[in-house]
Amino acid sequence: MSEFKKNNSAKKIKSKEDKIFDTINFIFLTLICLAVLYPLYFVVIASISNPDLVYNGSVWLLPKEITFEGYKRIFSDPKIWLGYKNTIIYTVLGTALQVSLTLLAAYALSRKDLYGKSFFMLMILFTMFFSGGLIPTYLVVKDLGMLNTMWAMIIPKAIAVWNLIVARSFFESSVPNELLEAGKIDGCSNTRFFLKIVLPLSKPIIAVMVLFYAVGNWNSYFDALIYLNDESLYPLQLILRNILIQNQLSVQMLSDLDNLAAQQHVGEIIKYGVIIVAAIPLLIVYPFVQKYFVKGVLIGGVKG
Repeated sequence: MSEFKKNNSAKKIKSKEDKIFDTINFIFLTLICLAVLYPLYFVVIASISNPDLVYNGSVWLLPKEITFEGYKRIFSDPKIWLGYKNTIIYTVLGTALQVSLTLLAAYALSRKDLYGKSFFMLMILFTMFFSGGLIPTYLVVKDLGMLNTMWAMIIPKAIAVWNLIVARSFFESSVPNELLEAGKIDGCSNTRFFLKIVLPLSKPIIAVMVLFYAVGNWNSYFDALIYLNDESLYPLQLILRNILIQNQLSVQMLSDLDNLAAQQHVGEIIKYGVIIVAAIPLLIVYPFVQKYFVKGVLIGGVKG
């Protein structure tokens, strides 16, 4: 027993090279984490600090002269709430449609008995590298009568080819063909096999697809910029873009401020605040799907 403990402790002793590698690795990963997390942290403290101090560079580690004036004005603006509602609708409906179509197509393409499987996959891959461009896509959306409707934000991007490939690879590696043969012997149809057997076994890839599509829909603003003219249909990200890039602050936010200096003063707080308001929902949801995320991507990446 003592001999086993000595051997076990000897294995735990790291060489000098291992210690150096671990130290360098720790420092490198720490710097990467700081580079990723600090900008978000800075936006948080800048959104509750005196904008003059932020502009002068006095705020970089802790908030100074804390104020929640920006958040009060943000949440009192009906455009922000309308953008939130529109974005939630686009995200929920779009993600549900995209995940459903992606899983259905990926499972069909993973089946060895699908006639013309290689041809269909080649056509799908072709669209991944070549497209008609913005103008032809706009004309198609216009001819379908989807301009200035919510469907212009959902239907044109119903399936992402890369997500389809990942889901197909998952089905190929995780759903053996013998399972389908066993189901057929018991009288299970293809539809029932997919709904009752395949989907329950596919929770990791479903979580990954939901996360990918939901993040894309939540952050999408370019489609709205192209296809929407009615401000009542604008998603939150387009409203955020107008505030940050074009400096189009809502009249309701600054209605009680008379002079330009005061408007600029409050406007800086609002710009940081709307970034936090737009990012909070995804930051809340991500931890709940994180446990499936790595597993689904690794399994889905086994085959190409």
